[in-house]
Amino acid sequence: MLKELQKKRSDLKDISEEAKEKRNTLNAEASALAAKRNELNKKTKDLINEAQELKVLRDEINEKVSEYKNKRDDTNAKANELFSKADSIRKQSNLGGPSIKALRKDIDRLEFAQQTEVLSTSKERELVGKITQLQKQYQVKKVQLESNSELKNILDEAQKIRDEASEFHTQLAEYARQAQEYHEKMIAAFKEADRTRAESDVAHREFVKAQEAADEQHKAFINAQKEIRDLDKEIFKLRKKDKKEDLALSSPNSRRMPSPSSKSSRVEQNSPPKTL
Repeated sequence: MLKELQKKRSDLKDISEEAKEKRNTLNAEASALAAKRNELNKKTKDLINEAQELKVLRDEINEKVSEYKNKRDDTNAKANELFSKADSIRKQSNLGGPSIKALRKDIDRLEFAQQTEVLSTSKERELVGKITQLQKQYQVKKVQLESNSELKNILDEAQKIRDEASEFHTQLAEYARQAQEYHEKMIAAFKEADRTRAESDVAHREFVKAQEAADEQHKAFINAQKEIRDLDKEIFKLRKKDKKEDLALSSPNSRRMPSPSSKSSRVEQNSPPKTL
């Protein structure tokens, strides 16, 4: 009986040690996963904060975009009114055709082509003819404008306002570029936050799985330890009982005394025979 209990205790000891080792390994794995999850959560939080800051910057720049768009549109509207008024004066004065500024622009463009492009003789001759024709129109238009001070003043004012609108548009385009840049960075930050959050969720699920497995091994370890303690009590009782029996057998008082009948028999055998 004692040997069986000792064998069972030895088996339980092996089970206990194995469960303890597995529990410790799983707890270490769970700790590593928890650290990974926490790091990913922090990274996600930082990315979301970054994205929110970029959103604030984008929205602030978009307000500038709206402001300069309104300025450009309002300024262009004023310029258009003046140009419309100038067109009315041209019609009344029979001053139709392209504006003097448009003529100057075409002349500059063709002269630049003449200086920078390699042309055949016929092409160059054709180009020179166009430039000459435009220059004549320009001179005629210039004389017409100089002779009509009202039209000249209106066109100068309209062009000045148009240039101002162009400056507003340039600033608007820059603000729009900045807003788009902040927007793209914000989207990238949110996407990266989604990615790290997904990784964190995976790490958390693995952590829970490892933690639950560690808990199961811990329960197995505790149960084995309890059974070992119960066996130790039984083994102790058996050993105590065996020790008592051994002591009882080895005690002098444990020798058996002869019975009265056997004593009488021995006396009779040793006594002399009776005489008849």
